Amino acid sequence: MKAIQTDRAPAAIGPYSQAIVHGGLVYCSGQVALSPEGDWCPGTAAEEARLALSNLSAVLESAGARLSTTLKVTVYLIDMSDFAEVNAVYGEFFAHHRPARACVQAAALPLGARVEIDCVAALI
Repeated sequence: MKAIQTDRAPAAIGPYSQAIVHGGLVYCSGQVALSPEGDWCPGTAAEEARLALSNLSAVLESAGARLSTTLKVTVYLIDMSDFAEVNAVYGEFFAHHRPARACVQAAALPLGARVEIDCVAALI
């Protein structure tokens, strides 16, 4: 097992790793709208999703994977009425690759986020 830490994405805000590599897979922790420097960047659901996906991409690349090798994504929303807005941004990041995905409504997310996204990807 190998823990991943990159300064191209925000540091973990608790006792966990940005990702863990094990058995040819990368297990990424959830990302919210934090800048790589750790600054909270709240916005619309689309803006938060874009930053979360950018952070996931950076973590994956640091681990030796890419969004194009993603196998499974979970999207957490505090309001399902944001689904279409987040789905449009998601489609920009996964335009040619369609990993398995779940989207669930959560009662609350860390830091008051509207969106949190995690994933599992294969190493390149």
